[in-house]
Amino acid sequence: MSNPENPQEAKSIYEFSAKDLKGENVSLEKYKGHVCIVVNVASQCGYTKNNYAELVELFDDYGESKGLSILAFPCNQFAGEEPGSSEEICQFVSSKNVKFDVFEKVNVNGKDAHPLWVYLKHKQGGTLGNFIKWNFTKFIIDKNGQPVERHGPSTNPKDLVKSLEKYW
Repeated sequence: MSNPENPQEAKSIYEFSAKDLKGENVSLEKYKGHVCIVVNVASQCGYTKNNYAELVELFDDYGESKGLSILAFPCNQFAGEEPGSSEEICQFVSSKNVKFDVFEKVNVNGKDAHPLWVYLKHKQGGTLGNFIKWNFTKFIIDKNGQPVERHGPSTNPKDLVKSLEKYW
């Protein structure tokens, strides 16, 4: 499956695909009917420890019971805080007990931004502009694949529960 030629015209995240850490293409259609958090992650950021811990906790608490899916996209565009290879990222997330889906490193800004991130920014623009400002920007996706909320890096994942409850 390829990504839409014009990502801004997509009808949902289900029109996109991304490579997992093993380099396998994954259609985001697999998340149909699930509430999702899409987040850009980094292993060496000041937000890393708390965000990974709380994302793991959210997934443990709501992954099976509510069908929550978390799609983590490593990104090295912010102060080089995700320098590792896919193998190194795999080892890192394993050390954090991550059981949610982690994809290959992508760009979230600029002309080389992954098409999914072009779409997300188009649908849920930021306060000071549509670009992603830092690691751990979180998008909530409803069960129909629609980006319904955007939360900045300083929002703790556990603080998303009230928002997530609206979409389960």
